[in-house]
Amino acid sequence: MKPTPSSSNSIRRINIALQGGGSHGAFTWGVLDRLLEDSRIEIDGISGTSAGAMNATVLAYGLASGGREAARRALEAFWHKLAEWARFSPLQPTWMDRMMGRGNMNLSPMWLMFDYLTRFFSPYQLNPCNVNPLRDMLSNTVDFNVLQNSSSIKLFLCATNVLTGRIRIFTNREIGIEAVMASSCLPHLFQAVEIDGEYYWDGGYMGNPPIYPLIYETDTNDVLIIRLNPIRIPDVPNTAQEILDRVNTLSFNSSLMREMRAVDFVTRLIDEGALDRTQYRRMFIHSIDAEQEMARLGVSSKFSADRKFICELFALGRERADAWLKANFDALGQRSSTDITKTFL
Repeated sequence: MKPTPSSSNSIRRINIALQGGGSHGAFTWGVLDRLLEDSRIEIDGISGTSAGAMNATVLAYGLASGGREAARRALEAFWHKLAEWARFSPLQPTWMDRMMGRGNMNLSPMWLMFDYLTRFFSPYQLNPCNVNPLRDMLSNTVDFNVLQNSSSIKLFLCATNVLTGRIRIFTNREIGIEAVMASSCLPHLFQAVEIDGEYYWDGGYMGNPPIYPLIYETDTNDVLIIRLNPIRIPDVPNTAQEILDRVNTLSFNSSLMREMRAVDFVTRLIDEGALDRTQYRRMFIHSIDAEQEMARLGVSSKFSADRKFICELFALGRERADAWLKANFDALGQRSSTDITKTFL
C-alpha cells in the first residue's frame, strides 16, 4: 500500500505509548505498520514497556537508519524471527483450528510442566545460564550504535528497579541491549538484569506504558496509547487460571490507570481556569486497542509466537489503526478522541 499523501498543513505530530504484553505485541506491530504508512503522522516521542519496549526500539532504529519503510521492514523482520524460533520451541502453547479466542487453546504438556515448575523454582535454578532468545533476535535486528546517536525520535523505555521499587526510564543514549532486556525481564523466567550496579525487572510493574516522559520531555500534546491488556472483562473469573489471568492484567494496568487519573485531574483544572494554560500543557489522549478480543485470550497466549497467531494479531492491529485514523485524525492537536473518565477511571 502506498503511503497516504500529505501536505505541510496536514501533518500531525504525536507521541506514542506502547503497552507490554508478550506476543500480543504483534497487535502493536500491526498498528505501527499502518501508522508508518500514513505520512501525515509524524512521531515525536515513543515510550514502551516489555514487548512495547522492543517494538519501540525496533521502530526507532528503523526510522534512524532509513525512515518509514526501513522501520516497517525492521519490525517485520523482528516478529518473523520470533515466529521462526517458536517453530522449534517445545515450550510454546499450541493453537488449534481458529485463533483469537474463537476456538479452544490446547497447551502442550511441555508448556504445562514448565509453567508448573516456575511456580516453585526461580530462573536462577531453572535457567542458570540466563538464556534469553529475545536477546539474540533483537541484537540481530538493531544496531544500537545507530540508535544511540540518532535524534530522529525521542525514545523512553521503562524498567523496575528491583531493590528500590522505583521506575527507571532509559533514554536514547542510554539504550543498549541490556536496557531493552531490563524492560522485558519477567522475574519468574529470567534473572534480574544488572546495569551500572542496579538490578531491574519488567517495567510493567511501575509503568505500562509510562506516560509522564512524553509529557515532560517532548513538545507534543497528543499521546496515542496502544493498549494490549483489557481493562474490562465480561464475567467474574471463577477458575484458578482465570483468576491468575485477571490478577496479571490488573497489576499490569494499574500504573496506567494512575497516570490517567493524574492527567484527567490536571486537564479539569486547566479547563476550569484553575491552572494557567501558559504554564501547564493540556494533553490530548488517544487510544487504539482490541479490548474484546484480548479479553478472550488467556495470559498464557502471551507466550505463543505461533506464526498464524501473531499474523492474526498483526492484521487486527492494522485494521484498528486504519479505523482510528479515519475516525480521529482530525482530532489530533484539537481534542482527545478517548474519554479518559469512561475508559480509565
